[in-house]
Amino acid sequence: MSLRLATSTIFATGTGQINSLQTQMAKTQEQLSANKRVLTASDDPIASARSLEVTQSQSMNTQFATNRNNAKSSLSLVDKTMQDVTAQIQSIQTSIVAAGNATYTQSDRQALATQLEGQMKDLIGMANTTDGTGGYIFSGYQSTTQPFSQTPTGATYQGDQGVRSLQVGSARKMSVTANGSQIFDAVPTGNGTFQTQASTSNTGSGIVSPGSVTDRSQLNGHNYAINFAIGGTPSATTYSVMDTTTNPATAVLQNQPYTAGATISFGGMSTSITGAPADGDSFTVQPSQKQSVFTTLQNLIDTLKGPADGSTGKATLANNLATAGSNMANALSNVLTVQATVGANLNELDTLDSSGQALDEQYTQTLNNLDNYDLAKTISLFTQQQQTLQAAQISFKTMSGLSLFNYIS
Repeated sequence: MSLRLATSTIFATGTGQINSLQTQMAKTQEQLSANKRVLTASDDPIASARSLEVTQSQSMNTQFATNRNNAKSSLSLVDKTMQDVTAQIQSIQTSIVAAGNATYTQSDRQALATQLEGQMKDLIGMANTTDGTGGYIFSGYQSTTQPFSQTPTGATYQGDQGVRSLQVGSARKMSVTANGSQIFDAVPTGNGTFQTQASTSNTGSGIVSPGSVTDRSQLNGHNYAINFAIGGTPSATTYSVMDTTTNPATAVLQNQPYTAGATISFGGMSTSITGAPADGDSFTVQPSQKQSVFTTLQNLIDTLKGPADGSTGKATLANNLATAGSNMANALSNVLTVQATVGANLNELDTLDSSGQALDEQYTQTLNNLDNYDLAKTISLFTQQQQTLQAAQISFKTMSGLSLFNYIS
């Protein structure tokens, strides 16, 4: 029994096969162009799903790398500014030492005060450093608000207490700015635990040392006064230490003989006084407070502009210079602490960069393994499909040309 094929069937079957072969070859060509095996989820659903997950992770890793670059830029600016501030404070410390020179005249001290006024402006300018895009790096979250404005007593902080941060790793969020209030305003006075000061009404030549802590377990945070008296026959200078936090004040030490430079100890603290305090002179010992470096600098300028006549004036100058020296040393310590933190963060960013690069290479390798793309195999397949298509086209042409009408003359 013979099988009869209609001409339409021959054409439909032939074109269908050719279209199918062309589609397969086009798919292989796309794989060659994209250099990938899996182009759509239907090519390999499992590999495609895993590839999507890895690609998303790699994208996040790339974003973290971008964040780290931004963090480095911001932290480097903070570090450079802190270096400039350090140099400025050290210069001010040199001026404090120079101002204590016994040969200096009022004119010399006035010249130092003028120099310090310029350094005040420079220091405020550093505290108002911007990031190049108009944002202030020391104003907390209020990046568009200038953090410091100069006042007659120093400068006031107008930012907030925030510290801007960036996600620099999957489990690491890092501060990329510093808070101006903590750097420039929160400077402990005195020796960092307590501060000693001479009363402004003193008439003698007593000069008090910054003191030190001798026993922290005895510190109670109280305010004390060292009061001097001169009397008796022969005349003798004595002092009493009063705890002025209690009401009424209570005596801690009473009528102790005064020896210039001798250690005076009480409440886990010790200090010493040199010179010749007058009858009724007083020195205070109080817990350290937080004070702006700009306030310290303005007080220093006012001191240098004021008179320093006679033994009393010289003692007042020496006491104020000692106070300024201690406070500026604490300000420098504050700045160096910020620098150390910034340096540690920059080192950590370098470490995170290395880890991020290794992770990116791992993601790339995983994607390559999931795609399992073999260039030689794909080229061989494409050549085979091309030859198959050509054979199909030739056979279709031959089949479609078979007709009895070709033999009728």
